[in-house]
Amino acid sequence: MHGHHPRTPEAERSRRWFMNKALLAGGVAALATMTGCSDGSSNASSSSSGAPSGGMPSGGPGGAGGMGPGQSEVKYKDFTGLTTDGKVVDDLYSIHSTGVSTDKVVKAAQAFLDGLSSRERKSCTFDVADDEWLAWSNVDGYERKGVRMGDITDKKRESGFALLGSALSAKGLTQTRNIMKLNQFLGDYNGGNRETLTEGAYFFTFMGTPSTSKPWGFQYEGHHVAINYFVLGDQVVMTPTFMGSEPTSATYQGEKITLFKPETEAGLALIRSLTSAQRATVIDSKVSKSGTDMKAGAGSDNLKLAYQGLPGSELTSAQRDKLLDLVRVYVGYMDDGHAGVRMTEVEKHLDQTYFYWLGKTEDTSAFYYRVHSPVVLIEYDAQSPLAYGTKTGTGGGQPSGQPTGRMTGQPTGGMPSGGPGGGGGMGGPNGTPTQQHIHTIIRTPNGGDYGVDLLKLHLETDH
Repeated sequence: MHGHHPRTPEAERSRRWFMNKALLAGGVAALATMTGCSDGSSNASSSSSGAPSGGMPSGGPGGAGGMGPGQSEVKYKDFTGLTTDGKVVDDLYSIHSTGVSTDKVVKAAQAFLDGLSSRERKSCTFDVADDEWLAWSNVDGYERKGVRMGDITDKKRESGFALLGSALSAKGLTQTRNIMKLNQFLGDYNGGNRETLTEGAYFFTFMGTPSTSKPWGFQYEGHHVAINYFVLGDQVVMTPTFMGSEPTSATYQGEKITLFKPETEAGLALIRSLTSAQRATVIDSKVSKSGTDMKAGAGSDNLKLAYQGLPGSELTSAQRDKLLDLVRVYVGYMDDGHAGVRMTEVEKHLDQTYFYWLGKTEDTSAFYYRVHSPVVLIEYDAQSPLAYGTKTGTGGGQPSGQPTGRMTGQPTGGMPSGGPGGGGGMGGPNGTPTQQHIHTIIRTPNGGDYGVDLLKLHLETDH
């Protein structure tokens, strides 16, 4: 028996309060709520227990962009997943042997849990179909459940990283660790919330008990990282996986870190391979790139999202290869063996895989793209800066590395220059987007996220 059950509304009030208020308030009020920044009004002094005490969260208002579940949170029992029209496409997934062992990740997960105290273990273990699966967020100050990496011993923390290393590819583990490092960099840079803008503010939760035959999984979550990892036998579903960073390139403790270069370059390689006629279909001329365009971030588990752009059936063989190369970047976060299984699944639906684009296509352009099929959704979104930027605010290129100082007009606590709606590289959802702030996500549409469809099949067939 696990230590947690679906949460009651009363138990959730403190956890969701600041999210809901921010989502409803919008604009300056929303950002003030999330940061604790005041406009001088008498109401500005009230804040939730989950709100950060200082420092700008690098998530941005709007749950679809990765902020958090907020008011629209879906409960596990009501989960249907991402669809094009609210109707789930049947018979996409099945219980079968992949031939890729999960023994290593099972042993690593059990070793991590065995190393925890009884109190720590109880705090991070949930039922396999718990609502906690869907309660992840991108925001730094979000109040999370589970075991916090910064609160456990070095030995236990290394055991946690060993678990991630068994579940992820070498590239995926490096990317996760580097996002954590740049989260610390951001905290040092803006003098903000030292409790959340740090390498230690990442949490493990476990759903079910690690097993080579029974369903279970884990979640690793914090600012700009959310990895959902479901296991059934030798099958693995590692979605939703959200990864982002602000900044995307900086020097941290003498190490130069640059993130999302493969994601950026693979997108550009595909868009540049298209003919002018194809580009006219893929690049949306009716919608301008905004400060935040992601649709399927946290809190969007039952999103209805129609196909847009050009399908794989209208691509040449060389272009289809570039489309697969792009998908492979994101699928390649997971261990190599299961990444291969996943790519086979994606290739079966390549004709129905749509590519869509917002923005320009230069090396330094801030753009958005989407890859969408019955079995995979990928979004890449270069967003406006919230907690890191430049004085000139040109908005277009990669950051130079080390910050040159606070943005003009930035108050103590990390509020971006100019506030919401500012242009020219200033902060807020309506600011000028830049490759300094990137969000990405990969999902499994039609009920596949969190392994929900596989779990239903397992229970129905008594595997």
